[in-house]
Amino acid sequence: MEPLGRHEEHFWPSEPEAYGTGRARRGGIYKPFVPAPIAGLAFPFSDAANTSVGAAAKALFRLTEDPPRLAKLGSVAQNLLRSESVASSRIEGVAISHKRLARAEYEGIGRADGKAAEVLGNVEAMQKAIALAEKPTAFEVDDILEIHRTLLCHTEDRDIAGVVREKQNWIGGNDYNPVGATYVPPPPAYVPGLLEDLCRFIERVDLPPVAQAAIAHAQFENIHPFADGNGRTGRALIYAILRRREEIGSYVPPISLVLAARPKTYVNGFGAYSGGDISSWCEMFAEATRRAAEAAHGFAGSIEGRQQDWLGRLGQPRGDAVVRQLVAILPEQPVIDVPTGQRITAKSHVAVGNAIRQLEEAGILKPLNERKWGRGWECDELLDLVDEFEQSLAAPPAVR
Repeated sequence: MEPLGRHEEHFWPSEPEAYGTGRARRGGIYKPFVPAPIAGLAFPFSDAANTSVGAAAKALFRLTEDPPRLAKLGSVAQNLLRSESVASSRIEGVAISHKRLARAEYEGIGRADGKAAEVLGNVEAMQKAIALAEKPTAFEVDDILEIHRTLLCHTEDRDIAGVVREKQNWIGGNDYNPVGATYVPPPPAYVPGLLEDLCRFIERVDLPPVAQAAIAHAQFENIHPFADGNGRTGRALIYAILRRREEIGSYVPPISLVLAARPKTYVNGFGAYSGGDISSWCEMFAEATRRAAEAAHGFAGSIEGRQQDWLGRLGQPRGDAVVRQLVAILPEQPVIDVPTGQRITAKSHVAVGNAIRQLEEAGILKPLNERKWGRGWECDELLDLVDEFEQSLAAPPAVR
């Protein structure tokens, strides 16, 4: 088994005047990893990897081809997108509750706190990745830069958004030099060529889409082309590939939720990939994808079941009733006010206000604030359902 790249030996000079501890001042040898080009590489997979990739493909197909009947596609899709973005951010140490995120989304990203704005940027980056995947022309480095630019545009790091690094970076060790780091990506001179090679790999159609997404994700993480935001950009790239290969439609299976539940396995998978064990990495990734897709399908059914319960509590309103329209969009818009309801339903202020009052009386909505003007309401039941869904994926996988 040949490694999928090579280590180079470099020397970091000592900096006697550097601020910080002795480690910051001492130099030493460090060994960046230079990934091998993969655009034209053959990838034979083990039987176990092929089986897992096939099972993931079937689960993705079912998720796409068996949509819910009552829940709007956009409602389910938006919740899955939020869950994926929250989990992807959590892997990078940015943790936020769905309630806080929903409130920030309602208030507007310009008024959101730093963490909420960062995760909302992740949602936008996911949407951007999927949109770019649908264009008829080839996937290019500029597309990767645009995903990264979207990710960081609402953060304090917006000055490096969409900018390929020109300095050496590293993971682990200390903050001052790469000596003793856990992983040192390739020197910056290699990065542009490796990104071009990655985009040519993404254009291939001779590999199973799930395996292609797995390999592209690992390759991107090994390149680590940006000063920050690599993990989230690399996970958004997964969905760009799956959408480009028409393996997913409106629904985004929250693969990061599964990966985040087993962080050591996730990180060790990258090591296996770099060492040339492509099959082990693809098998693990495919199992995460299968589990995420199956759970997402069940989640769609749970949303639909909750909406059926709401309609029962409301006395089964007729099909054209405003309150029924609000029930249909609540999963997509769990924090709502009258103007938002008007925009979505195209109904009058009075009609939407009456419908919201019905939802509040049925215990489906709760007041977000007590302002006379600009009052908002939130659907705790939906947000609790999302939390339950995420907790189920965070649990150890069932034995198959």
